[in-house]
Amino acid sequence: MAEIEGQIKDEKLDPEREARRRLALAQIRQYPDAALKMKANPVEHFDDDLRRLVERMKLLMADANGIGLAATQVGVLQRLFVFAKGEDDVVAIANPEIVERSDETDVDDEGCLSIQGVLVPVERPVAITIAGRDENGNDVRWELQETAARCAQHENDHLDGVLIIDRTTAEARREALAVLRPRIVLA
Repeated sequence: MAEIEGQIKDEKLDPEREARRRLALAQIRQYPDAALKMKANPVEHFDDDLRRLVERMKLLMADANGIGLAATQVGVLQRLFVFAKGEDDVVAIANPEIVERSDETDVDDEGCLSIQGVLVPVERPVAITIAGRDENGNDVRWELQETAARCAQHENDHLDGVLIIDRTTAEARREALAVLRPRIVLA
């Protein structure tokens, strides 16, 4: 897996697709935006506003070429994220709670739509069970493995203000921050 969120490294996009991707990324909060470090509040109202937010997030995620997107990444401090549960199965989960984690873990590179240009190794359980509610307020519970499990954990972290650079090694964090620092331009 090349990235959890964002463009697969070697994939080339046609000019129209690249333009849509850039427009979508412009609507997603970028590091070091303060909203990315804030803890989200529980979703209390399962109404048309929430369903519109879910649809907007699904479209942004797809246009940005991602596989997950948390509400905090679009500046909404609600415990909600969308992710690709399967190949053609994008779902939303509100008030998610990881209720089971496998003992087996794996380290893989993760990227983030909010931290462009950075891939860092992150260790996570390879399987989880996550429970919450869908955008209509119905209870959901999914047993996830591999990429879907990693993605759900990544997005759930966003809801707690935790980023991939907080979960990686000290060395990878230093390297990532060096890439993210504004560069001094000498005239």
